[in-house]
This record gives sequence, C-alpha cells and structure tokens, in this order.
Amino acid sequence: MLTKKQHALLVFINDYIQTTGLSPSFEEMKEGLDLKSKSGIHRLINALVERGFLARLPNKARALEVRKLPENVPAASNTNRPSAMQKKSTGATEDHSSEEVAQLPLYGKIAAGTPIEALRNEQDTIGIPMSMLGLQPCYALTVEGDSMIKAGIMDGDIVVIEKCDRASDGEIVVALVDEEEVTLKRLRREVGSIVLMPENDAYQPIRLTPNRVRIQGRIRSLLRSY
Repeated sequence: MLTKKQHALLVFINDYIQTTGLSPSFEEMKEGLDLKSKSGIHRLINALVERGFLARLPNKARALEVRKLPENVPAASNTNRPSAMQKKSTGATEDHSSEEVAQLPLYGKIAAGTPIEALRNEQDTIGIPMSMLGLQPCYALTVEGDSMIKAGIMDGDIVVIEKCDRASDGEIVVALVDEEEVTLKRLRREVGSIVLMPENDAYQPIRLTPNRVRIQGRIRSLLRSY
C-alpha cells in the first residue's frame, strides 16, 4: 500500500511522461505536489524505487521510468498536474535538471594496458544525481569483469569515482600500475608494498612496491541497470 503522497507522485510522473515523453524535473515534481523542499521528493522516489514502482535509468539525465501502477488505492490528492504540463508544453518551463543532475565524463571500460585518462572520450557523458556525488570532482567508469563481485560491483556496472591521488586502507580505488594498466581493487598497505585486493576468491591479490602504483580515484557510488 502506497501512501497518498507516494501515490500522487507516481501518478504525476506517469502522466508527465505520457504527455511529454520525459521524466519531470525535481522542481516540477516539487511544484506538482506542492511540497516545500526537494528532499521530500528524494524520499518519495526512493520509496517508490524500493517497492518496484519506479526505476532509475542511469544513462539519461531525467532518469525515471514507471514500472507499474498501483491498483485499488485511494484517488490521488490534487497534484496540480495540468499547470505543470501546460508550462512544459508551451516551453515556459525551465530545465531544472542541472540543479539535481550533474553531467560527468564517462570513461570506457577498464582495460589492461590503458591509462585511465586515455579512456576518456570528450563526447561521452552521463547524468548522475547530485546526491551520489561529493565535494571533489568525479568521473564515471564502466566496470568490466567480475573481480569485485563480493563488494557488490558487477560486470557492466557504472561506478562514480571521486578523483584523488591518495586513499585509505580498505577503500576501493582506481589504481594505475606501472603507468600502463588500470584496475579497480580494494587498497591495502603492508610494510614495503601496496596490495590491490580483489573481491572474488578466483583472483589473487596484486602485491607491488609503492612506486609502481598511482591512485587515480576512489569509488563514490554505483549505478546498475536491470
């Protein structure tokens, strides 16, 4: 059973998508439900995603998709949908997605023998919710392989990486080895060595002298498509 606000938001999003072909911005959802802050929209969306009514699409700036609609629930409260739709259709509504979504450079898959900067294509970007970012610059990276599955990182996932050249023990980092090979592993320090730890028993730790390893970022968050 959805709450009245969850139901109202779901109906608003569905009607908006059916009318415009796009997901509404957070500002439009806030106005449509007459809420005072966008944080309430974040909570409602998270609840709807967890219950399977909505899905986030990581490759789109306005990244919501209605997966199902509820049955036998009370009618939605007044969401002022016609006003929001009319402003969109007449072109009077500003695009507020930049307030909630950041466009990050999307690097290619981690590939042996390729420095991370060489993977960058200036034309490839991805919209990431601001709540998934920190204060430092970030980039996105497509994961290839299964060496980190016990950490919940699967082949094909997109990870958001915070740029840095230092990291603490236990953090999952992007490491450049010998200025040639890039890998995503958990960092561990031992006396006289750096150990890059996989999260899969089928793989062995990579033990190297510190001068052979350069940290290029640490994982901040993760996106997955189902």
